[in-house]
Amino acid sequence: MKALVYEAPETLAYRDMPDPTPGPDEELIRIEAVGICGSDMHAYLGHDERRPAPLILGHEASGVITGGPRDGERVTINPLVTCGTCPACQAGRDNLCASRQIISMPPREGAFAEWVAMPARNLVTVPDDVSFAKAALAEPIGCGWHAVRLGRAALGDAAASARALVLGGGAIGLGGALSLSAQGITDVTVVEPNPTRRTYLRERCGQNAIAPDQLGAGDLFDIVLDGVGFAATRATASRHTRPGGVILHIGLGENTGGLDIRRMTLQEITFIGTYTYTAEDFRQTAAAIFDGRLGPLDWLDQRPLSDGAVSFSEIRSGKSPAPKIILTPGA
Repeated sequence: MKALVYEAPETLAYRDMPDPTPGPDEELIRIEAVGICGSDMHAYLGHDERRPAPLILGHEASGVITGGPRDGERVTINPLVTCGTCPACQAGRDNLCASRQIISMPPREGAFAEWVAMPARNLVTVPDDVSFAKAALAEPIGCGWHAVRLGRAALGDAAASARALVLGGGAIGLGGALSLSAQGITDVTVVEPNPTRRTYLRERCGQNAIAPDQLGAGDLFDIVLDGVGFAATRATASRHTRPGGVILHIGLGENTGGLDIRRMTLQEITFIGTYTYTAEDFRQTAAAIFDGRLGPLDWLDQRPLSDGAVSFSEIRSGKSPAPKIILTPGA
C-alpha cells in the first residue's frame, strides 16, 4: 500500500509500505479520509518521543470495511484501542486504560495510508449522506466533546449560564467551541493569534474570534478551554478564569510553565487535564456530526495523501487558514 511515512524531523515520504493484516476481531478498513492533527505536527517536528521514526502517523480517519460480514460498511474510526476489562474500562473511563494504544503510535501504525486494521468495536457506522471527510472529524471534535462534558459536570448548575473562552482556533479549539454550543453553552469566545485563521473562523465558521490583545484584563470566564497547551496559553487561562471556574486543558504543546497556582488556589479554580475521549464520548460526537448539531462542518481543506508533505509544511509555516486539512488516499 501507499503511505505517508514520518522518517525524520520535518521529513515525510510518500512510499510503499506493507499492507496491514487484521488480527482476531479486527476489520480491514480502506481509508477514505484522514486529518492532520496537532499531535502529528509535534511528531513531524521531532517533539514527541512517543512517536519515533520511521512511523505512519495519522489517527483521525474514516473509510470502508473491506471483507467479512461487514464488507462495504462506511465507518469512522475511534483510534484509541483499550483492553475493555480493567477498572478504568469497566467504569466507562476507557480513555484512562493502563494498556491503551492509539494508532500512529507504536506498536500500531497510523492512518496516513491506504489501509488500516482496527478492532471491530472501534468502528462507528456512518450514514450514506455524511461525507467521509466530515466523519473523520469525530476524533478531533471528540476531544472537545469529552472536555466540555467534564467541565459542565464540574460547574454543576452554573453551566446553564456559563461564559466560555477557547484558546486556539485550530481543529481542537474549534471542535471545543462547537461542542460547547452543542452542549448548551452558547456564549463562546475563541482567541486565535493568526489573523488569516481568525478571519476564517469568523467568516466561515461563525465564531466570535478575537486576537489575544483583545482580551480585557478583567474579562473572566466560567470555562476556559486550552486547545494549545503552551506556557503562554496556560498563563492566559489562569488569568481569565473566574473564581470557582474551570480550566479544561487539552493541548500538549509543551510540558511545563504558565499556570498561576497561587491564584488558582486562592480562587478555587478547577484544573482538568483531558485526554482524548471515552468510547461513549466518541459515539456521541459522531451522532452530533451525523444529525447536524455541530453545524455544517464545511471548514475543511481536502487534498491527496500524496500532497501530505507539502501540507505539513504549510501548517508549520502558518499558511493554511483552514482549521483542518483532510488527506485522501488514492486521490
